[in-house]
Amino acid sequence: MIAHLRGRILEKHPNRVVVDVNGVGYEVAVPLSTFYGLAEPGGEIALRIHTHVREDQLALYGFATTLEQDLFERLIGVSGIGPKLALAVLSGIEPLDLIRAIERSDVARLTAIPGVGKKTSERIVLELKDRLPRASIAAIAAGGGAPESPALRDDVLSALMNLGYHRPLAEKAVDAAIKTTPDGGFERTLKQALRELAR
Repeated sequence: MIAHLRGRILEKHPNRVVVDVNGVGYEVAVPLSTFYGLAEPGGEIALRIHTHVREDQLALYGFATTLEQDLFERLIGVSGIGPKLALAVLSGIEPLDLIRAIERSDVARLTAIPGVGKKTSERIVLELKDRLPRASIAAIAAGGGAPESPALRDDVLSALMNLGYHRPLAEKAVDAAIKTTPDGGFERTLKQALRELAR
């Protein structure tokens, strides 16, 4: 089983990347959360790999962090969720937000992810609530990765999505804006988020 790949990026697409390891190209499916952190083609890459074997194919799924891989492997353990849907979930929500949503049984937040219906969201909450990575929950409880004001964050995120930005991009911009202007109100945070998106 392939567990890790290190090499150069040969091709890069939002849902997959081709990694050149000593002249051999490996096609690896990746979530958007991993894709946004990748270098340009020709750059170095190191990915944690989940090898998925079926009768008719061997597929590689790559992740930038242990947490992403951990959540992916827990998601595919949920009945009715295959690797493609698990990847879609990780592409539609940041890992810590996914943990928060499951912890709070926030079915509406999970259903907002493209391709995830209400029944699937309910199954995710039901089957994963007691099986989440403990370290991540401790980090959230201690305030690590938790936004300063959930209401402010949601308002700014909603405004950015109404302007046509995709949710994962908008979430990254809002979180960066809140870190930059922790005591800013709605307008200041929105302006900072737009600056982040313009970079």
